[in-house]
Amino acid sequence: MGNDPLGQYSETARRSSAVVIKSYSTSFGMACLLLGARARRDIENIYALVRVADEVVDGAAAAAGLGSEAVCAQLDALEQETEQALRSGYSTNMVVHAFAGTARRTGIDSALTRPFFASMRTDLSQNTHSPDTLAAYIYGSAEVVGLMCLKVFLVMEDAPAGHEQQLLDSARSLGAAFQKINFLRDLGADSAELGRLYFPGLDPGAFTDRHKDALLSEIRQDLAIARAGMPFLAPPARRAVRLAHDLFAALVTRLARIPAARLADKRVRVPGWQKAYIAAKVCVRGNPGTTGGNVAVPQSPQILQSKGNPRPLANSTPPGAAGTGPSVSEATVEVSS
Repeated sequence: MGNDPLGQYSETARRSSAVVIKSYSTSFGMACLLLGARARRDIENIYALVRVADEVVDGAAAAAGLGSEAVCAQLDALEQETEQALRSGYSTNMVVHAFAGTARRTGIDSALTRPFFASMRTDLSQNTHSPDTLAAYIYGSAEVVGLMCLKVFLVMEDAPAGHEQQLLDSARSLGAAFQKINFLRDLGADSAELGRLYFPGLDPGAFTDRHKDALLSEIRQDLAIARAGMPFLAPPARRAVRLAHDLFAALVTRLARIPAARLADKRVRVPGWQKAYIAAKVCVRGNPGTTGGNVAVPQSPQILQSKGNPRPLANSTPPGAAGTGPSVSEATVEVSS
């Protein structure tokens, strides 16, 4: 690549993003291995930017000695650098540069990055949530990441045409499910270490099995909606998404077995041997869900959902914006995470 300085730089930036996902997430790293090389690189690039921003607000910057204003300034600078790179295709920050390359090729733009950074900024300024702010937070911190990944999957070779709405619903629901699972298993750390209470009006010390079971029922509903869209992905994406889904579903099963009172001091994990077993099953199964159709979604006590419907999934419009789905102002929340 000596005669292609930008190509060499971009390849080095891509490799730096691959290091990030390998260092921080075995689950997503395993799922990425089922994708083709280009799609795998794109998902690694998305994950790396999201992870860097998350580390800014979740303690790495503070651990380096930065005060709250300086931490916020770092996040602002990262967003500004990202927006500039989306326009120019270049950044001196290698993670941002790699993300911009993926974004410009697949159609990811500031309509998705801005809600993400807004949710990250919320973690620096808001320790408690109302139903409305929580719905907006989940959209920005998780659902838009699912939509970014969907942008990658839609430009893959052999990606089926059509079914856009079901794919949008699926991507948002899967992102929301992952976030709620993380909220639940990080209940103690979020409260004790970060001072965050994601459950509106609920003291983690008063978290009961009834609260936990209701939230798990809603997560299972999100996962069911997510599964309904998988048949409309290209086969490699279908396998990768199914693996990520199944790994988090295994977490749901483990969380269901833990008494609510223990969640404050125990972070539930899926052991490596079980992850390997789940991955083997997905690979042997081949292309899960080769036919589409409506999925029978069990009704459950609503915690984070809007009245009468799940979150506003009728399009990719964020909560509170104009769209065909119910707005976040209609949401009702008993417990949140």
